Amino acid sequence: MEERTAGTSSSGGSRTGRNLPAAIAVGVVLGALVLVTLYTIKELFLLVVVGAVSVGVLELVKAFATRDIRVPAVPVLAGVVVMQGAAYWGGPVWLLASFAVFALVLLVWRMFTAGTDGYVRDASASVLTLFYPALLAGFAALLLQEGDGDNRVLIFIAVTVASDIGGYAAGVLFGRHKMTSISPKKTWEGLAGSVIACTVVGAWLVVWLLGGEIWQGALIGILAALLATVGDLIESMIKRDLGIKDLGSILPGHGGLMDRLDSLVTTLVPVWLLMTLFF
Repeated sequence: MEERTAGTSSSGGSRTGRNLPAAIAVGVVLGALVLVTLYTIKELFLLVVVGAVSVGVLELVKAFATRDIRVPAVPVLAGVVVMQGAAYWGGPVWLLASFAVFALVLLVWRMFTAGTDGYVRDASASVLTLFYPALLAGFAALLLQEGDGDNRVLIFIAVTVASDIGGYAAGVLFGRHKMTSISPKKTWEGLAGSVIACTVVGAWLVVWLLGGEIWQGALIGILAALLATVGDLIESMIKRDLGIKDLGSILPGHGGLMDRLDSLVTTLVPVWLLMTLFF
C-alpha cells in the first residue's frame, strides 16, 4: 500500500486522498473474515487465500492486456489452486515442483495459442504472474500447515498490516523526504514508521502467541517492514511500466486486491523462513 501525503481529497474521504471510512470498514470486514476462517477450519482460510490471489491475478492479466501483453488466465488460475494445495498438503518441495510444472505449461500454452511475435514478452509476463503473486502466496499455506499455523499466519498478517498503517500514519504526519521516484508518495519518515510499528507488533505477538523471544519477534517485524516496502515498489514499477494508475478498484478505499497483496506476498517468504528457523 502506498503512503499518502497530506492534500485535498476529491473523493470526499479525507485530506490524505483516501476514503478513510470506506477503507476502515473494508479492513474490518477483511479482518473478521481472516480471523473466523483461520481459527475455525484452516481449509476455509486456504480458500480465502485462493480467492484473493485469483482476483489479484485477474487484475494483473487485465493490466498487461492494456499493453497488448497476453497472459492466459486459465492456466495461471489453475496454478494458484494447485500450488496452494501442494504447499498445504505436500510442503515446500511440492510447491516448487508445481510452480515448475505450471511455468512449463505457460510456455507451451503460449506456443500453441499465438504466433511467434511477442512470444518472449508474453511468456515472461505469464511466468512473472505465476510467481508474483501466485507462487509467493503459496508460503501462506506453508505457514498454515504447521500445528500452530493459525497463530503464525496471524502474526504474518499483523506485521504486514502494521507496516502499512505505520507507514501511512508516519508518512501523512511527518513525511517530508521522498524515498524514491518509483513511488513519489513514499517517504523515509514513512519507512521509519513502518519499521517501528512492525517491530512492536512482531515482538508482542511472537512472545504472546508462539512463546518466542522478544528479539525474534522484533527481527521478524523489521524484515517484514522492509520487504513490505519492496512489495509496494514492485507493484509501483509494474504500474509505471504499463502506464496505468491502479490495477483494480474492487476494495473501496484500498483499490484492487493487488494493492493489498503486493506487500503481503513479498513479506511471506522471509517471515516463513524465520519462523521455520526459530520455532
